Amino acid sequence: MPISLSAIKNELLPGLRGVVGKYQMIPRIYDKIFDVGQSEMALERTTEMRYLGLAQLKSEGGSTAFDNDAGERLVWNQEHMELGLGYAITRKAIDDNLYKRQFNPSNLGLIESFNQTKEIYGANFLNTANVTNAYLGGDGQPFCSTAHPIDGGTYANAPATAVDLNESTLLNAQVQISSTIKDQAGLLVWARARKAIIPPALEPVMIRLLKTELRPGTADNDVNAIPGTAGGIPEGYVVNPFLTSPYAWFLLTDIKGILYLQRIPFETDMQVDFVTDNLMVKGYERYSFGGYNPRSLYGSFPTN
Repeated sequence: MPISLSAIKNELLPGLRGVVGKYQMIPRIYDKIFDVGQSEMALERTTEMRYLGLAQLKSEGGSTAFDNDAGERLVWNQEHMELGLGYAITRKAIDDNLYKRQFNPSNLGLIESFNQTKEIYGANFLNTANVTNAYLGGDGQPFCSTAHPIDGGTYANAPATAVDLNESTLLNAQVQISSTIKDQAGLLVWARARKAIIPPALEPVMIRLLKTELRPGTADNDVNAIPGTAGGIPEGYVVNPFLTSPYAWFLLTDIKGILYLQRIPFETDMQVDFVTDNLMVKGYERYSFGGYNPRSLYGSFPTN
């Protein structure tokens, strides 16, 4: 049913002091977390390869060991979603509205609706990073897991037991990222935490952890080790109000691996229906959020 005169009855009469309902929107967050790219495909796929392993000892006059196990190991999928939203408004509601400047019938906040929807879908990738997503492909594990399989073993991008954010757990995460993440052949890779992603409830904790000169939360005169351990957290933190857990926290590493792909940018269209004279307005966009390398993200999902 279209927006009619009854939905804007006070805008039909003179004497209103003003019309409110438009607010400043939350600034863009997703591009501070995800790498951003363009896509021309319905489904984007990324493969992860296995290269050579460690060199082997060779005896005098003996044979050289050969490693012929290189090749494709994992395939990660990313399929784009279609997003749409529209509305209809009657001609009488347009003609008789005395406050078109404040309540413009051709712009009822479509772009704001699409922008916030995008933030929710971006945050949802993090919110569900501890849940196996079979369609994502990859190694059959949640994106944040303690058991990502590689040749001859596993690596972890999550703590063995979900832990709250504090000095000890953040330091342990920095050390784990820098000293235990390996490639498909089992070689240690250069990985460092670079940015934290937290819900609003954890911002006071993160401020104390990153901005205190001395050891946070103690009376000791020790230096705060967080800014210096394994390169620190050089890009600070980003607060994401669309994270559904007030306790979960994440670290981005300097390895690329989570991605926003724009297939069709936001567009709008409008037309007048010939039969009803209703103004029809709609928006459309197509994109996806996904991941192709768990080494890019570390996540902890405590429940309290």
